Amino acid sequence: MITTEVPLQWVDERRSLRKQQIAFSAITLGVLCTLLMMHVLFQSVVGKPSFQLVWLLILGFLLKAVELVWLFDLGGRFDERMARVESAISIATTFAFAVILVSVTHRDDSPYFVLLAIPILQCAYVFNLFSTLLTIAAADAIILYWPWHYFVLHPPARPTEYLQSGMTCVIYAVVGVLVWFLVHQLKTKQEELSDSLAILQTTRERLVSEEKLAAIGRLASGVAHEIRNPVAMISSALSTATNGATTIEDRKEMFAIAVRETERLERLTADFLTYAKPSAPRRSLVHMNDLLSYIGDVSKMHAATRSIAVTAQLNGDPFAEIDSSLVEGALLNLVLNAIDATPENGRIDLITSLSKDVLRIDIQGSGPAIPASDLERIFEPFFTTKPTGTGLGLAIARGIARSHGGDVLVNSNVDGCVTFSMTLAEASAGDVREVVGHG
Repeated sequence: MITTEVPLQWVDERRSLRKQQIAFSAITLGVLCTLLMMHVLFQSVVGKPSFQLVWLLILGFLLKAVELVWLFDLGGRFDERMARVESAISIATTFAFAVILVSVTHRDDSPYFVLLAIPILQCAYVFNLFSTLLTIAAADAIILYWPWHYFVLHPPARPTEYLQSGMTCVIYAVVGVLVWFLVHQLKTKQEELSDSLAILQTTRERLVSEEKLAAIGRLASGVAHEIRNPVAMISSALSTATNGATTIEDRKEMFAIAVRETERLERLTADFLTYAKPSAPRRSLVHMNDLLSYIGDVSKMHAATRSIAVTAQLNGDPFAEIDSSLVEGALLNLVLNAIDATPENGRIDLITSLSKDVLRIDIQGSGPAIPASDLERIFEPFFTTKPTGTGLGLAIARGIARSHGGDVLVNSNVDGCVTFSMTLAEASAGDVREVVGHG
């Protein structure tokens, strides 16, 4: 089945057109109700509303109510062509309805002439200036014709009534043209804004593309730099080992250097592949306290060689839907980095906290603060301050956290308290109960 995606701009325009038509229908409903109430309240002045008039107003109200329901039901299917057709029908029916109501009231100064203002405004919103002027002319002709017709049947004529009708015509003409002008200006500004937005979007896409190319260039440069050194060492070692004048001991040492550099190159390649194409998380519900306790026990052995204490402050009993092997590797990398940056007899604290269903794991070390120049780059690939580091550990850890909907960031950076934090989404209570129940 072929599906066509509708651009968001078109969806917004259709929604705006439908809201506009709904507004005019609602205004007409309100005016009809108001006119009937005023006719009832001021019947001593304008006369008691006839049975026929009441039924006409009820009929008009029901027709507009049906139109409103239809507009609400259309939803996103309402387009500009439908708006024009619906507006034309609405304008024509409102004109006809106003004329009928004026005829039924049979007064020289019928209040139902106010209904003619609605089609003028609607035409000014939807159609061009020529159509608006035609609508104004039609309304003014009806307003001026009616008192003449009335006084022909019921002489004598009252000049004040003609003056009042003329003033009403002028007001309708001024309002109609002014509304059309304002709407036209608004549409022009909207088109200019849309064009500017399109240019801005194109510029943004170009900048993003250039930034991607620049990032690829930096990444390629980093890969070349990191690979060149071990390759040069391997080449030099093998060249020296194959030299006939090299002693057996020196040859063994050169082969050992070549093997070590080959292992380094293999480790670099594996890390780069992990960073460039991370595996999709295979999620399962994991008891985070068990995972963090294991990481703490494993890291204690490495920390003990430098008399660094590793403690865990596990708050609550959180579960998380994660890939345990990936998150464990990322957290272990953060802890080992903290141990390497902590002086002897220091301490590392693993602290968990919960806030709004987000689990935060802090790896807090007592080492010196990270220099500001390094802090801006520590998550960049191939940036490292370690002589034997690949510079991909933190970038991989952040990528793993983000693939789980979380992140890795530096939460504190002062001497004696450098904290890296990993955030993860905590599992829902229902999932946890299910796991505990099965357990």
